[in-house]
Amino acid sequence: MSGYLAVFVVVLIFVVIFQIAKASEYVSILKGEKKSREQSNRINGFLMIVFLVLGLIGVWWCHDLLEGRMLGESASVQGDGIDQLIRVTFIITMIVFVATQALLFWFAFKYQEKEGKTAFYFPHNNKLEVIWTVIPAIVLTVLVAFGIRHWLRITSEAPKDAMIVEVTGKQFNWIVRYPGKDGQLGRKNFKNINNEDNPVGQDWTDNLNTDDVISPDLHIVVGKNVKLIIGSRDVVHDVGLSHFRLKMDAVPGIPTTLWFTPKFTTAEMRKRTGNPDFVYELSCDQMCGSGHYSMKANIIVETQEEYDKWIAAQPTQYAQAHPAPAGTPAPAADSTKTAAAPADTTGKKVAMAETAAKH
Repeated sequence: MSGYLAVFVVVLIFVVIFQIAKASEYVSILKGEKKSREQSNRINGFLMIVFLVLGLIGVWWCHDLLEGRMLGESASVQGDGIDQLIRVTFIITMIVFVATQALLFWFAFKYQEKEGKTAFYFPHNNKLEVIWTVIPAIVLTVLVAFGIRHWLRITSEAPKDAMIVEVTGKQFNWIVRYPGKDGQLGRKNFKNINNEDNPVGQDWTDNLNTDDVISPDLHIVVGKNVKLIIGSRDVVHDVGLSHFRLKMDAVPGIPTTLWFTPKFTTAEMRKRTGNPDFVYELSCDQMCGSGHYSMKANIIVETQEEYDKWIAAQPTQYAQAHPAPAGTPAPAADSTKTAAAPADTTGKKVAMAETAAKH
């Protein structure tokens, strides 16, 4: 019912506007075209000033209302620099916006049609063209240079102490793989992909795969550098880390990387935001199909002790893909040690037999 009412109201507004326009035409005919046009120009000129003032007040009110209420403070060290770049860009564009809009509306009021005044027309002005071409070019070049600097920073080689995590996208969820105690991820082959027990195609002949762990969530340690190795199983996805101000495409067959340093644990962010249900989110920022809207994963930022406890409790993907047969005895506690060879008593037995024969 509300939908029909909305359509009716819109149609009614168009009818009213149409009738006002027709009435204006009749008034123009009665008063004279010139006099009616001058009156319309005066009204429009006044409305231009009103729209200018109210529009700028509205822009400021929206900015004051929404500032800091969307994502809040950046949750990564690298994100602070990106936020600063966004603020600088916003200030520059805001100055240009206010200046150009103020001039636009003021000129519409000041230079409206008046008796005895004619417009001055010039087709070309080198000075103006240099000003409005060179200055914006310089400003944009500086902004792009700072943007490239931040981009190179997060896509450069990660510090040696960074923890490694692999993030693989597929329609429509994320697969997160962690290395075991060896700190290295095992080799993969797309031909080995199996949705039941090998979702990323691990090569079981590579011993580095035996302790790797797979999880649907991304666990990272606060204050510790983390390097993401990003890929895709099917179409182009995009790892969106909005709280950390980062994103990176997940491209089939072409691994991409980025690294960052988390600043706050999930528990700390719940206190800072006043939201007990707050959770960092890993979203897909690239339209990837009908289920794109649901493609997300939770990011848990925790202390080193919490992470160590969590990873120790996770079964390895190798163990899940190669379950031990029922009744198989547990392996020795330390299979790296070689059992001592049994003593050779053959010589002693021969010597005792010879001694007995002599007697």
